Amino acid sequence: MLQYTIRRILGMIPIIFLISVVVFTLAKLMPGDALSGKIDPLNSDPEYIEEMREKMGLNDPIHIQYIRWMSGVVQGDFGDSFVHKQPVMELVGDRLPNTIILGISALLITYFLAFLMGSFSGRFAYSPGDYLIAGMNYLALAIPSFVAALVAIYVFAIELRWVPATGSIGSGIEPGTIDYVLSKAKHTILPALVLGAMATAGYTQFLRNDMIESSRKDYVRTARAKGTKESAIYNKHILRNSVIPIITLLGFDIAGIFGGAIITETIFTYPGIGYLFVESVNSRDYSVMMAIAMMLTILTLIGNLVADLLYGLVDPRIRLS
Repeated sequence: MLQYTIRRILGMIPIIFLISVVVFTLAKLMPGDALSGKIDPLNSDPEYIEEMREKMGLNDPIHIQYIRWMSGVVQGDFGDSFVHKQPVMELVGDRLPNTIILGISALLITYFLAFLMGSFSGRFAYSPGDYLIAGMNYLALAIPSFVAALVAIYVFAIELRWVPATGSIGSGIEPGTIDYVLSKAKHTILPALVLGAMATAGYTQFLRNDMIESSRKDYVRTARAKGTKESAIYNKHILRNSVIPIITLLGFDIAGIFGGAIITETIFTYPGIGYLFVESVNSRDYSVMMAIAMMLTILTLIGNLVADLLYGLVDPRIRLS
């Protein structure tokens, strides 16, 4: 297991390098430059703008700019934000806890709902309850996440006024207090519910179909022939084996949740890295944009590794070497 993990980590290095080239190139191909977010060329002195570009190294050859940027990334320095006037890592570090809380909450909601509905539909396939759950899943797959977010805001925040519609914390609340924790939870529950519930449909159907297929296997017929209780057959044999593939998808969800949070955080104006990424794109804050893109890339690679390791731990038939 250790050798396999080390080999996988070493194999990530060339992938990270290639993706860094793609991210840097795409950022440079975007219209404007790092000064576009804070200086209007129509209302500023062209000589001053050219002087600033030269000072910031924006006129250097593209490969020189990449080497300078990548050398800082290797040392954990993504540069400074031109808009927020602070180091990128400090800026991302301030927003990252909000996204982590949102992502973990959404994951818990996704797996909790998927396990309940998927196990019910798999055990009572083709029943009225199964058809009801299938209809809800198809509806969730058909509705875009931004539409669901707007509907949730209108119903729960505007009409019912159960939870706030925007932000991550109430005004005037001191950190470290009970009120701070409660306010944080109230501001997180609605975007987490939207982000988690919209991702439930696929896992529910996946678990249902796998349970139906597993119920037809030889070892299940053998267990029934021995007189094993039906509940034990579903819980110990069918459900346990059907959950394994879903557990392995947890690694992919690590990056998927952060990526999906970009839309959700923007609609709810939730101050996480997703909302920060949209802000950096709009303001041409390239340092922040590239840092977040690389972070999502590394999370995806780590997620793939975690998925493989979980697969080997959950299923004793799998041996990683």
